Amino acid sequence: MSSQDIPEENLPAEQGAHEHGAVSVADERNPFADPGLPPHEHRIQDIDERAAKRSERTVALLFTVSMLATLGFIASYVTIPADKSIFVFPIGHISALNFALGLTLAVALFTIGAGAVHWARTLMSDAEIADERHPIEASPEVKAKVLADFQQGAKESALGRRKLIRTTMFGALALFPLSGVMLLRDLGPLPGNSLRHTLWAKGKRLVNTNTNLPLRPEDVAVGSLTFAKPDGLNETQEDFQNEIAKAALMIVRLQPENIKDKRELDWGHEGIVAFSKICTHVGCPISLYEQQTHHVLCPCHQSTFDLSDGARVIFGPAGHALPQLRIGVDSEGYLQALGDFEEPVGPAFWERG
Repeated sequence: MSSQDIPEENLPAEQGAHEHGAVSVADERNPFADPGLPPHEHRIQDIDERAAKRSERTVALLFTVSMLATLGFIASYVTIPADKSIFVFPIGHISALNFALGLTLAVALFTIGAGAVHWARTLMSDAEIADERHPIEASPEVKAKVLADFQQGAKESALGRRKLIRTTMFGALALFPLSGVMLLRDLGPLPGNSLRHTLWAKGKRLVNTNTNLPLRPEDVAVGSLTFAKPDGLNETQEDFQNEIAKAALMIVRLQPENIKDKRELDWGHEGIVAFSKICTHVGCPISLYEQQTHHVLCPCHQSTFDLSDGARVIFGPAGHALPQLRIGVDSEGYLQALGDFEEPVGPAFWERG
C-alpha cells in the first residue's frame, strides 16, 4: 500500500516545509542550483496503525531475544565446565564454554542492533530536514566577553603576583608526567647484542630433541629430518623457551653430490648439514620437509627454503636464507657445533646489517 492509495485526509500532517533555503533552477549563471528535497513518501507504518503495531512487536521480540541471550550467556558461564569440548560441524571439536559464550553474546548484541535499526527504519520519523549552514566562528561580542572573563580570572588568581605558587605549580606540572615515564621501565631491558648469540658454541654437542640423547652421524639417515638442541639445555630450566627459540636446530642428511652450495658442504659433515629451525619471516618453527626436492616449508606463511642450496628462500615472504650452523665430530664420534651461528636467527631486526 502506498500513499497514493490513501485518501488525503488519512495521511499524517507534514511537520512544516523541510526544504533547502531557496529552491532554484540551474542555468548558465548558476549551474549548481539547489533543486530542493524530493517529495516525501509515507511508509506503510505511517498510514496503517496495524502495520505500526507489527513493527512494534517485531522490535520488542528482538529486544526480548537479546535479553534471553544475555541470560544464556550468564547461565553458560556458570554451568559449563571450562574443559568440556563439543563437535561443531564444520569447525570440529571446540571448547563448549567458548562456543556458548560467543554464540549468546553475538545473538544478544546483534538483536539489540537489529531492533534499534528496525525501530528507526519503520517507526521513527523519516522526514528529511535541512538546515542552513551558519558560521561556527563566535561573534565579536562573545569573543570580547571571553577575553574579558579570562583577564578578570587571571587578575583574581594573582598568578603574576604570587611567584611562589606559580613556581611550585609549574614544577608540579613538569614533574608529574615523569611518573608515567617511569612505567616504561617495565618494558624490559634493551636486548643489547643478545639476539645475535645463541647457546651454540664450539664443542657443544647436538642432542636429539625427542630422545635427549647426543647424536652420532649414523643416527641421521639420508633424506631424514632431525631436530636438535644444544647439550645441557633442559625443559626444566627457567629460560628454556627463550633459549630454544634461538637455538632450535634441524639436521638433514643429503648426498654430498646433491649439495649445490660449497659453503654448505664445507660446514657440514659427510652430507649432514644443520640449519636454524626458526623461519626468517616471523619466527615460526619450520617442520615440513620434502625429501625429493630437499625443500622445507614454514607452516605459518608457506615460506619455502632449499636445504640443498644454502637454505635460500625460493618462495614466500621470508626475507633471507636460514642461518647454517657449522658442525663436525668430536673425539667420541658425536656431532658437535664448531661455533655459534654467524648471523642472527629468526626474523630480521634493527641490528641486522
